[in-house]
Amino acid sequence: MPETPAPARHDPYAALRYPEFRALAVGAFLLSCGLLIQEVALAYEIYRVTHDPLSLGLIGLAEAVPFIMLALFGGHLADRREKRGIIRAAIAVIFAGSLALAALSWPGVRAQLAHHVWLFSAYGLIALVGFARGFYSPAASSLRAFLVPREVYGNSATWWSTFFQTGAILGPVSAGFLFALGGLSGTLAVVVAMFTGSLVLISFVQPRPVVPSPNAGNLWASLREGVDYVFRTKIMLYAISLDMFSVLFGGVVALLPVFAEDILRVGPEGLGVLRAAPAIGALLTVVWCAYHPPLARPWRNLLLAVLGFGLATLVFAVSKLFWLSIAALFATGAFDSISVVIRNTILQTVPPDHLRGRVQAVNSIFISSSNELGAFESGLAARLLGTVPSVIAGAAVTCGVVAWMWRRSRELFTVKL
Repeated sequence: MPETPAPARHDPYAALRYPEFRALAVGAFLLSCGLLIQEVALAYEIYRVTHDPLSLGLIGLAEAVPFIMLALFGGHLADRREKRGIIRAAIAVIFAGSLALAALSWPGVRAQLAHHVWLFSAYGLIALVGFARGFYSPAASSLRAFLVPREVYGNSATWWSTFFQTGAILGPVSAGFLFALGGLSGTLAVVVAMFTGSLVLISFVQPRPVVPSPNAGNLWASLREGVDYVFRTKIMLYAISLDMFSVLFGGVVALLPVFAEDILRVGPEGLGVLRAAPAIGALLTVVWCAYHPPLARPWRNLLLAVLGFGLATLVFAVSKLFWLSIAALFATGAFDSISVVIRNTILQTVPPDHLRGRVQAVNSIFISSSNELGAFESGLAARLLGTVPSVIAGAAVTCGVVAWMWRRSRELFTVKL
């Protein structure tokens, strides 16, 4: 009787064995880390000047509006044009916008500008970054699926999240200390250097051929094809909707300058720690996911992770202790990273190759709606309800969304990836 072959051993580093994937991931790490440093430094400076939580929400709105308007067209281009070229052009625009922000924040230049002129100029340059991200995000997300074989998609999603979360840790912590040492202008000079490194790394990725699409000549049919695919594929629609509504109402990141300055009173260094806490939780969890993928019962695990996110946000809202606030934010990041790994695996595994860019664009619109528009919603709710009540209300909505989704999606509990 022939001997049964031993099952293939799980390789937790499978995706990292592909040099082009490493180059793209490290380049994305530098970009995301730099953008977070820029975001934290600008948010703290703007709040320090205005003392208005709505001004923090306007940062998210300034970036979200151009991003949402252009992301679907960016996905169309990512499916029809060479992706590496799109990525390099988008990073170049982000580099130019950040260079202009650094010049705008220089003390000699800033002293010559009226307060409202400086503020609106900063919002305008943030909008330029959002414009570029509308092209970068779907191109980079769809390109990585072409850099590793299909059987490595789940592992590549895990490591992509790992690089992103590492940037999400180092970015806020670095921002707090860089701001304390060099002010806004010195911080943004470091950001510009990081974007330069990202451009260099992307050059190591070779161009990939464009996959033919059935609607090659019709722009509107092409855009509609991507949207229709997402809306008729239930697990994709529910996964990205769950993420959007939970972070839209339950996210607290935009309000952390208020907590750092007025509630916990820990200053810019404390703000950096608060911003880093969820990313540390996410990084440790996503590394654990590389060894123990949460994909055996993906839909159940996704719902439980979002529920945990909402409960941890509720703890953060009522906390008056710095260490407890850090622990609660750590937990939000840990739960969120599980949902990110599952959702990214769904997005890489389910769509056909010729639709990847547009599907990723639809996902990016949902993510931007939850993150940047969520920042605006947080700022507006904080002004109307007060900071702490608005976060409590958002956490309650998140838990309610999970309960509603649990009842609506019972057939997805048997889905395997």
